[in-house]
Amino acid sequence: MGLENRLTVMYGILCEHAPEESRVAITPDVASRLKRLNVSCCIESGAGLAAGFSDDDYRQANVDVQDREFVMSRADAIGFVGRPEGDVISGLAPGTWILGMLSSFTDEQYLQKLQSAGLVSVALERLPRQLSSAQSMDEMTSQNSVMGYKAALVAANAYGSFLPMMTTAAGTIRPAKVLVLGAGIAGLQAIGTAKRLGAVVTAYDVRPAAREEIESLGAKFLDLGIDLSSGQGEGGYARQLTDKEQAEQQRAVDESAAQFDIVITTAKVPGRKPPVLLTSNGVNGLHRGAGIVACAASGVGGNVEGSVPGTTLTEGGVTILGCPNLASEVASTASKLLSRNLADTLAHFLGENGGLHMDMSRELDRALIVAGQAEEDK
Repeated sequence: MGLENRLTVMYGILCEHAPEESRVAITPDVASRLKRLNVSCCIESGAGLAAGFSDDDYRQANVDVQDREFVMSRADAIGFVGRPEGDVISGLAPGTWILGMLSSFTDEQYLQKLQSAGLVSVALERLPRQLSSAQSMDEMTSQNSVMGYKAALVAANAYGSFLPMMTTAAGTIRPAKVLVLGAGIAGLQAIGTAKRLGAVVTAYDVRPAAREEIESLGAKFLDLGIDLSSGQGEGGYARQLTDKEQAEQQRAVDESAAQFDIVITTAKVPGRKPPVLLTSNGVNGLHRGAGIVACAASGVGGNVEGSVPGTTLTEGGVTILGCPNLASEVASTASKLLSRNLADTLAHFLGENGGLHMDMSRELDRALIVAGQAEEDK
């Protein structure tokens, strides 16, 4: 892609067109850092506005601000918040690298489309999280951290009372009781934020290490009286439970949930349908005025049975907030973290003599590259 006469890689960013998306895949400070690695950056005009970054901010960081056609025709690699679709895939030249969360675990047809287009495709959801060298590339961790923080704020905003205990002239208001289901990165952030807001927090996760992590934040571990000690899956994610385990867990969680005012569910499994942690029986057992923040709600299901993106009010007066895009609501900080993840991933593939290079003898390369033939320096 025109690298023969220069050592610099051109890294491009396009406007994200999903209606709920406010993040941008590069921020001015990260662009400046990439410049020191001989990576030039170009961005579609207006791409950073929703995240709080103007075209002038990018120009001051020596980013070339251009139209969409320029970026697509000149970039050697393009970073995405949401995966590229239709016109972008067909409009990119073969050999262009794309980086982002590509839903590669569940959409084989999409991967075939990328392969047919000749695009070298780097799927960040496949990052081996256990590798210390890959930690700064971990988009799932950075964005889930933002999501968990925001989930607690959304819950506080929707709840009809105070989160902390309040003593007033009219009497004392008891603190809200919050249950967090899923104590991964997002769950731990939700726990910490809810605690700082003054709520009494209880949490649960099937992973053995979760109890210590939960209690270290001052929350109580929800003891269901059942043994799911093998609940940790590959790469540190919670694994999908067996049908028997899931039924047993659901029954216990449903019965326990009735005592709480707020339930926050955060158990996402990358690229796959999330496990159900609260059934309709559990929802119906909550008191009128209780609220649920379902971070994994999606078109393929969520942690809460019947949850969908948006707000649902049950007949029993329980509000279910399906919030799959919470990181986008903290767009500036989320973009700074995400752009660092993408930039460090790009830096991993920079060849010593310039250009982009993959080496399928490296574990990271084998894990991340899901389309595009192995090649030497591009």
